[in-house]
Amino acid sequence: MSFSSDPVVRIKNASIFQDDKTVLNDVNFEIEKGEFVFLIGRTGGGKTSLLKTLYADLDLRLGEINVAGYNIGNIKKNEIPLLRRKLGIIFQDFQLFPDRTVAENLTFVMKATGWKENSKMKARQTEVLMQVGLGSVASKMPHQLSGGEQQRVVIARALLNEPVILLADEPTGNLDPEVSQGIFKLFQDINKSGTAVLMATHDHTLVKNYPARVLKCDGGKLLDSKLENFELSAKYY
Repeated sequence: MSFSSDPVVRIKNASIFQDDKTVLNDVNFEIEKGEFVFLIGRTGGGKTSLLKTLYADLDLRLGEINVAGYNIGNIKKNEIPLLRRKLGIIFQDFQLFPDRTVAENLTFVMKATGWKENSKMKARQTEVLMQVGLGSVASKMPHQLSGGEQQRVVIARALLNEPVILLADEPTGNLDPEVSQGIFKLFQDINKSGTAVLMATHDHTLVKNYPARVLKCDGGKLLDSKLENFELSAKYY
């Protein structure tokens, strides 16, 4: 079954929870294949909870969510790894194993998502590291890399299974402005190749300088610049 003509994300009348607290009510939006979308809002406004719900780390209790062909409300535990093979998940705090080389970090993810042949794994690792501009770091440990290089490794890790969408939670939050620009350019290049991107960010400058669709968490609601005009003031970050 092909999902090529369907939105990669479709949300209808969903409520997003963090523990027992509702952080977003009546969420409705779609993200098309190849679309780039910013997700903004104050800390605690629901950005991370929304992303976690999309990749089935938080339960969906109310409404409908479909991501990459999977019904998140009815997803079985053994289907969650299959869902995540279709997604690229990028964290602000990298989440690399500090006691393993870059190659070993990538191999761990590949084995967890069903890769078996060492030669194919090594070839794919080389491809994604080259794609993010890190052709010679496979044997290095994470502590030997700068913050920007570590984030590029995280992006390479997210690209291993050729995802239909990248879900990025504050990917430039721990980086200085110059490094952030390079990381954001990498996301743009990945997006231009056909991968959708949903990027949560507090970086007001990025949103101002690179016009794109914006979803804003504001007072328990999710506002969509595709449907309405709203202020992009720095106070909403």
